[in-house]
Amino acid sequence: MAFDQRVLVVDDEADIVRLLQTVLIKEGIDQVYTAATAEEAWIQFQQRQPDIVILDIMLPDGEGYEVCKKIRSVSNVPIFFLSAKTEEIDKILGFAIGGDDYITKPFSPKEVAYRIKARFRRPEIHQQEDKPNRLLQVGPFELDEEKIELKKNGKVLPLKPKELGLLTLMLKHPGQIMSKESLYDQVWGEEFFGFDNTVMVHIRRLREKIEEDPSHPRYLLTVKGLGYKLAVEEE
Repeated sequence: MAFDQRVLVVDDEADIVRLLQTVLIKEGIDQVYTAATAEEAWIQFQQRQPDIVILDIMLPDGEGYEVCKKIRSVSNVPIFFLSAKTEEIDKILGFAIGGDDYITKPFSPKEVAYRIKARFRRPEIHQQEDKPNRLLQVGPFELDEEKIELKKNGKVLPLKPKELGLLTLMLKHPGQIMSKESLYDQVWGEEFFGFDNTVMVHIRRLREKIEEDPSHPRYLLTVKGLGYKLAVEEE
């Protein structure tokens, strides 16, 4: 069975791109376009108007999350994230940014092809298998893992991807002191090499969005010499 739909594969690993392209064509999806960078992905998306985007998270000139946000500003086309990150928080973040599926590396190219074909056959059905279906309430914060929304006092917080990842992680561990190393490892998905400033900058930006007085935080507290914790007073 041949498919008329177009697929855009975005990944900077040439072997993965070739493998996916080959398998998709064998499965009857012959309009497969590729990109290796975030910039090229956006150009290809505008030119090709694909029906599905397979998007790697880590790209040479940026993150797939940012590409996803650009696409979501103009289109509801299904986006399948590819990533070596396997933690629940990574999947939550992918869905929160607007992804429809999350495929972890290493993966089966045939399985990816079957997921795409299934989506083409049932375009009206949003795949929900991997999406969490829980509501987490911590103090004034509410994490809806079905809609993938973070609210404070009922108002959606305008968080960027890493800010969302940080707050989601800390909401799951309220009152627990988390070191900069742990935060960097779990949110950035990379080994910590003393990037104190990276974590500090994102914590500061997060405070600006969740605290009434960021200079005197009530919720996101610094524990000197140890890290940070989310403090939520009992009402």
